[in-house]
Amino acid sequence: MPFDRRAFLKAFAGAGALAAAGARAEVSPTVNPRPRFSADPFSLGVASGYPLPGGMVLWTRLAPAPAEDDGGMGHEIVPVRWELATDEAMREVVASGSAEAAPEWGHSVHVEPQGLAPDRPYWYRFSAGAAQSPIGRTRTAPAVDAAPARLRFAFASCQQYEQGYYGAYKHIVADAPDLIVFLGDYIYESSWGRNHVRKHTGGEPYTLEDYRVRYALYKSDPDLQAAHRACPWIVTWDDHEVDNDYADDLSEDGMPRERFLARRAAAYRAYYEHMPLPARMRPQGGQMKIYTRVDWGRLARVHLLDDRQYRSHEACSKRPGGGGSNVVDAAECAALADPARSMLGAGQEAWLDAALERTRSGWNVIAQQTLMAQLDRQTGTGKRVWTDGWDGYPAARRRLLDSVAARRPANPVVIGGDVHAHWVADLKSDFDDPHAPVVASEFCGTSITSQGPSQKFVEAALAENPHLKYGRGDKRGYVRVEIKAKQLSVDLRAMESVQTADAACSTLVSYIVEDGRPGPQRA
Repeated sequence: MPFDRRAFLKAFAGAGALAAAGARAEVSPTVNPRPRFSADPFSLGVASGYPLPGGMVLWTRLAPAPAEDDGGMGHEIVPVRWELATDEAMREVVASGSAEAAPEWGHSVHVEPQGLAPDRPYWYRFSAGAAQSPIGRTRTAPAVDAAPARLRFAFASCQQYEQGYYGAYKHIVADAPDLIVFLGDYIYESSWGRNHVRKHTGGEPYTLEDYRVRYALYKSDPDLQAAHRACPWIVTWDDHEVDNDYADDLSEDGMPRERFLARRAAAYRAYYEHMPLPARMRPQGGQMKIYTRVDWGRLARVHLLDDRQYRSHEACSKRPGGGGSNVVDAAECAALADPARSMLGAGQEAWLDAALERTRSGWNVIAQQTLMAQLDRQTGTGKRVWTDGWDGYPAARRRLLDSVAARRPANPVVIGGDVHAHWVADLKSDFDDPHAPVVASEFCGTSITSQGPSQKFVEAALAENPHLKYGRGDKRGYVRVEIKAKQLSVDLRAMESVQTADAACSTLVSYIVEDGRPGPQRA
């Protein structure tokens, strides 16, 4: 459905719009060049992201009182100095400058140094008044025409704050990755699950101030902060950054469209304020283009997708007048087969198709939110599918995998999250044909903390879906990946527990993908 700007602005001007926008028109901000803080203004840490051969994004947000809706900063504009050095002691500063932390953007700072040397580490910090941030480590990407020996990255998703500690990030940091790829559900808007180890503050967020407080709570976690300090991140969102199972302009519970678009705009704005995103991704008019690509020389390209903002509404919803997911008999839900339905939207589909046609990278990683392989939940004849994942958009999935088969990008590998389980799969244009060729490899990672499906369900799915090579739903963790010219190696990592902050982590199983041979193989 096309974006209705007039309807959005009408809703935005209605009740609660100033709260949703974060604007306080009655107060004009003033610049305070010598701020004094009652507590550490860098309580949310520092972060970097989106490495290029000559630069990256550096991020922080001033919040001496993170539990308050304005972070305790009021309406002042505060100059924030930044420095970038070639050494951890910050003696060899090679770039520096000043940026304004303004109330309009939650006193967040996004800095994009340029002209740096490619393929090397850097260290950075911020200062405001007499306060100084922790030192973060980042890096630049290899030169465009370089052939680096390897890319090591971790990918993760789904970190429900209440359901566990973020100890997995301790182990990610110990792995010393070049990059962390986060695939959605950085925050959760709702409280759910069992055996909580900590609690959300406040109720479900609807306004910008609400979302700011929720992000501040999540970013207060020391292990998450350490992972952001350790290396650059690239990120995409899923549903819980806004509302469970939302699709484009439709909420799960049938909130009027105008009100939901105002809520979505607030959530998108808070997302930008709390992530190391480049200025080109700053939200505009309630929309925010975050799909992009990240290159690692000629070795690898990451195609980073957005499967929420532009998707068609879920088929055969069980909520009259509302959205949300359902598990349906595929033969009884005619809308599933509609070729006009899209997971990515027509514009993003065309962008990805062109990118797969033009790429010259040795490995092409399609980073998206969820399990792409078919997961038939019906034992025996017939097919039952979950409508919020790719199974709810089979024609769109077929178009994407047909594009992979036709464009023949080198070594396509799909990564995902969302479903709170480790999955390994062969990807085929036709999953119902056992003889259909494998066109790509898939690795779907389990959650950092969010509770997953029973292993009994996973074992039944493996028996019913022969293209699924491995599944594990009772473990939380992440996925570790190393790409070299001739091979991609994957370790599925599992925490002993998320009920304690210092639990051990081990590798459940390892797979490889060989250059020129689609399909994961047990290592």
